[in-house]
Amino acid sequence: MSESFFERVYSVVRKIPEGKVTSYGAIANYLGTPKSARVVGWAMNASHDLDDVPAHRVVNRNGLLTGKHFFSGSNLMRELLESEGIKIENDKIVDFEHHFWNPST
Repeated sequence: MSESFFERVYSVVRKIPEGKVTSYGAIANYLGTPKSARVVGWAMNASHDLDDVPAHRVVNRNGLLTGKHFFSGSNLMRELLESEGIKIENDKIVDFEHHFWNPST
């Protein structure tokens, strides 16, 4: 049986190094489905019961913490990223290009 799309997304997210982030679109591109960034977001929203999926490391293409509302507590996503050394201002990652991890490279 083949892996579900959500499981394929989780496999990629598990590889994001601590202190790095990636985007919904970068994951979709890596999986060969460039128009499915929104579905990657749905997978992230469904992953919060999976302790081994660091969903806080997935942000939008501009470095905005668009998924923060899906974490328990209003600042949990921010706190998790800051604990990994990532600076956040106005719900956006500072020096996003430096922290960006591209699964395709």
